[in-house]
Order: sequence, then C-alpha cells, then structure tokens
Amino acid sequence: MTPSEPLGLWRIVQITRSIRPGEMVFVCPPDNSALREARRRGYLRSGLCPGGFGPLIKTVVAVTGQRVAVTDLVAIDGVPIRNSRIFEKDGQGRSLRHGQSGMLLPGEVYLHSDFIGSWDSRYFGPVPDSGVLGLAQEVLTYAP
Repeated sequence: MTPSEPLGLWRIVQITRSIRPGEMVFVCPPDNSALREARRRGYLRSGLCPGGFGPLIKTVVAVTGQRVAVTDLVAIDGVPIRNSRIFEKDGQGRSLRHGQSGMLLPGEVYLHSDFIGSWDSRYFGPVPDSGVLGLAQEVLTYAP
C-alpha cells in the first residue's frame, strides 16, 4: 500500500522458529503514541491489527542482543544499514522523532525498509516480536 515494498499480492508464511535478521516479515505495529501519531499523519493505513493499524511489510535488521546505533543513519553492531538516513522532517515539514540507540531486549526486533522515506524502526524504535504475523512472500507484485 506504500512504496516501501513492491505493490501487489503478498502471502503471510507462518514462522515456526526464531526470526532472523534479513527476513522480510508482516508485522502488526504496537499501539503506542508514536504509531497513533503516524496514522494521524497518514504514514500508516488502518487495518485489523491492535489499535486499528494495518500490518506492515518490513525487513528485520536486528534481533534480541544486537546493538542499534542511531545517529544520522542506523548501524547494527557497528555496521551501517543501507538507505537508513534519518530525516528530521517529513515531506510536509513536520518534525520527526527518531528511535534511540541501544541493545535490543529479549522479544524485540528492529525493522527497516530500503525505501528512504519509509516509516520504520528508525522513527518508532524496536517492536515486540510477538507482533510478527509471519514471513512476507511476494506472490504477484510490481514496482511502480
């Protein structure tokens, strides 16, 4: 529904093991003030997740025990993440908060999209892995 990933049909594939960095997942974002503000601003769609959010498709770039450093970009365990530049303002000039640096706690994952304008953990921080619905598998997609 956004340019973060190709548009089209996607399948949710059940995960029966721990989530690994590099895997693309469907995730219900947590119902918190940062995500509610994102929906008010139009960054997120409405849907069936708790809080009325639609699920997101994002790549997991860090899991429990990994260190996330947020400066002008994001680095995981000292390795910069491609296309992770941090913006101070959105396309309409509104201020953006960004996530904090730190070690991911048990049960947390850090999400990212290669789309430079994506609303991901750069701005809302790590999310509970309990919100992961499954792996995201392309069925029939196209990049606009």
